[in-house]
Amino acid sequence: MADRVQVREISNDEGNRLLKMVRRSSGSIVTWRRAQIVLWSAQQMDVPQIAALGFTSEDRAREVIHNFNADGFDSLYPKYAGGRPPKFDAEQRREIKQIALGRPTDYDLPFSTWSLSKLGEHLVAKGVVNDISHEGLRLLLREEGVSFQAVNTFKRSNDPDYEPKKNRILHLYNLADGKIDKQRGDPDVVICFDEFGPLNLQPHPGKQWAVKGGGAEQPRRTRRATFTRPHGVRHLLAGYDLSTDRLYGHIKMKKGRTQFLEFCRYLRTLHPPHVRIAIVLDNFSPHLSTKKDQRVGEWAAANNVELAYTPFYGSWLNRIEAQFQALRYFALDGTDHPSHAEQARMIRRYIRWRNTHARDRQLTELINRANVA
Repeated sequence: MADRVQVREISNDEGNRLLKMVRRSSGSIVTWRRAQIVLWSAQQMDVPQIAALGFTSEDRAREVIHNFNADGFDSLYPKYAGGRPPKFDAEQRREIKQIALGRPTDYDLPFSTWSLSKLGEHLVAKGVVNDISHEGLRLLLREEGVSFQAVNTFKRSNDPDYEPKKNRILHLYNLADGKIDKQRGDPDVVICFDEFGPLNLQPHPGKQWAVKGGGAEQPRRTRRATFTRPHGVRHLLAGYDLSTDRLYGHIKMKKGRTQFLEFCRYLRTLHPPHVRIAIVLDNFSPHLSTKKDQRVGEWAAANNVELAYTPFYGSWLNRIEAQFQALRYFALDGTDHPSHAEQARMIRRYIRWRNTHARDRQLTELINRANVA
């Protein structure tokens, strides 16, 4: 019978040093994992227990223990040759971001959210990176526009196809951004579509520059009260073309399947028929083909168009949402239009201005904040 693999007897000072290495929130993920294995072994855990608890192989656990018995704490630190480890390339950063935005349960891990330590350990175990510190991982995620946020109501999708839909949309965005090469069947152009509204004739809240404390000479602007709204509503059907960074919109009285298809035909005319287009959109019923009405699917198949639906409660994946936030801020906040025609004129003027000033600093900052919110 083979001898049981166990770490050598360690002193109290060594035990406290191991515990401090495991508890710290910065430093090398590799060092943290190795110190964890040694500490568990010092607590009389067997190799199979350590492997199961640390989500690693038994051979890896034995190797770490043998190395510690031979070289002590020096074996816990990774040895890099040639100076500083290389920076992560675009492919690694993309995969790290994608895993961080997913759920641990998607990778068969028994916890509900990622911590920096758990995420870093998973990245090393999966082979995405050889090593990364907790602080380095936090900075990388911040550079990629990812932050640790509270979960909002309905933020978790109940779509059984959540992962395939999410991954397809992220793949389309990487194509549009030029981060990956086009594969067979991939579109040439990606357009994000959604409806904005309903657009009421009402005074919208907003902010203005005013004298502190008010004053009779320059009174602060006020909003009128509305008790009845007899003028009905309108809806903005909008598309955001990622290939040209342009926003398009039509204002309609209704947003049914007929109006949706009319706008899709318009989006199709923006590019030649041989150019394949992907439209990212949500699961609103007029966007779908049904047993009684197959027009949407038939139109897409006949016009070289891919319809990429977001998961249920996954509208955050649609990049046009950030454009709507900018439209609301610049074109509607603080307004009180007397007619739908005037309100529609203001929206159309804003869209023309936005397409002309797509690199406006304030507009870019607002959209960037909305994209990571």
